[in-house]
Amino acid sequence: MSNTANGSDSKKFKGDSPSKVVHIRKLPDDITETEVISLGLPFGNVSNLLMLKTKNQAFLEMNCEDAACNMVGYYSTVMPVIRHQPVYVQFSNHKELKTDNSPNQERAQAALRAFGASHMAPCAVASSSVLRVVVENLLYPVSLDALCQIFSKFGTVLRIIVFTKNSQFQALLQYPDAVCAQAAKLSLDGQNIYNACCTLRISFSKLTSLNVKYNNEKSRDFTRPDLPPGDGQPTLEHPSMAAAFAPGIISAAPYAGAAQTFSPSYTIQPAGVTVPALPGALTSLSLAGAARMGFPSLPAGVCVLLVSNLHPERVTPHCLFILFGVYGDVMRVKILFNKKETALVQMSDSTQAQLAMSHLNGQKLYGRAVRITVSKHMSVQLPREGHEDQGLTKDFSNSPLHRFKKPGSKNYANIFPPSATLHLSNIPPCVVEDDLKMLFSSSGAEVKAFKFFQKDHKMALIQMGSVEEAIEALIEFHNHDLGENHHLRVSFSKSSI
Repeated sequence: MSNTANGSDSKKFKGDSPSKVVHIRKLPDDITETEVISLGLPFGNVSNLLMLKTKNQAFLEMNCEDAACNMVGYYSTVMPVIRHQPVYVQFSNHKELKTDNSPNQERAQAALRAFGASHMAPCAVASSSVLRVVVENLLYPVSLDALCQIFSKFGTVLRIIVFTKNSQFQALLQYPDAVCAQAAKLSLDGQNIYNACCTLRISFSKLTSLNVKYNNEKSRDFTRPDLPPGDGQPTLEHPSMAAAFAPGIISAAPYAGAAQTFSPSYTIQPAGVTVPALPGALTSLSLAGAARMGFPSLPAGVCVLLVSNLHPERVTPHCLFILFGVYGDVMRVKILFNKKETALVQMSDSTQAQLAMSHLNGQKLYGRAVRITVSKHMSVQLPREGHEDQGLTKDFSNSPLHRFKKPGSKNYANIFPPSATLHLSNIPPCVVEDDLKMLFSSSGAEVKAFKFFQKDHKMALIQMGSVEEAIEALIEFHNHDLGENHHLRVSFSKSSI
């Protein structure tokens, strides 16, 4: 096989060895050159592009192999979605691109030139890891969580502060480094959060770091989950916020129909590349609300997730059922027989799958950062009759532990990112604080704080030593029998003690 790709190439490639040429498959029919280039821009210079539109494929040549490795590595853990369609990114077997003068390739070269010198050198002009974001033409309310969801595509959002200045809604947002900030600015500056309104104007801040004192709806430090919520700060339950999120943007429709209750026009315009958010940068709105905010959703029918980098000796189907069950009803789980650090998790629908992937991707479970992408499988197959798979495949479709079977259940409104603080409920009167602290420390974890709800001792908050310890405690003690026919209910809390 030739080491040069050209426009007449008709072979399918399965590149495994690193190359600065990246092969992109399963592209939408009406894909644009700009959208393909946008896939590579956050990772470095894009030096060449070859479009094979009739095959729904493209080749993208980065300026160096390291940039291509970063790109392929990232998209192997977080599948990119263009216009609600998952696309596949892998190394090409070719080492460079050779383009001709056909009209198709002239368009590709023109698109590359149109990005300009500053776009082709993301690191060159980045001056700060802190961005100042102004939202113009604010026809609909924009929350801190919505901004985190949008900006987390380009890197982990460390800290964010939202405020109003000169009658304009603004935010300061800090990334780990200036490269992430530059990539976000290049791709998002001038974009609309909603169709024809809520326009983002982005510049570099003179600040080098943000000092956040409280974790609430106005400020957040994702590196400090222990920060207090502060006094007098509005929450989503505050009357003024409730009015802001009146029907029109946030739907009160039941969760099961959420995917059908909003117009597809509520997307970042123009329709571009979207990927699921990183941990901690996820809205704490209801499921229907998250969909209405225009966050990218998986295509209907896509409800199986591929979960990798699991601890093969500790993770079981039941463990994944409990954890993923925080974000939706898990139907089936299959740990792969020949690759036990990898599993398939089938959710009830695509909205639940999106929610679980967004909240759990990158979280640590038994010492390993879990990676979650969309699976190519449409369902998890049970073992054929007479075939034993050592209990690696489990059907949970009739489990009594599903949290979202009841339409309108309060569980819909209490879905939050993994946190060190857990919410406990269904506690019988005979169980006291020391009983629960002893239970949650019995596996060797640290219990830092505990508090019963003042008006209802059936509920309590317990703060573990870390988010990872809280995740493991939720898996171990959700549905734990406390006696008197009371089984403990455990979920993640948005509050801290």
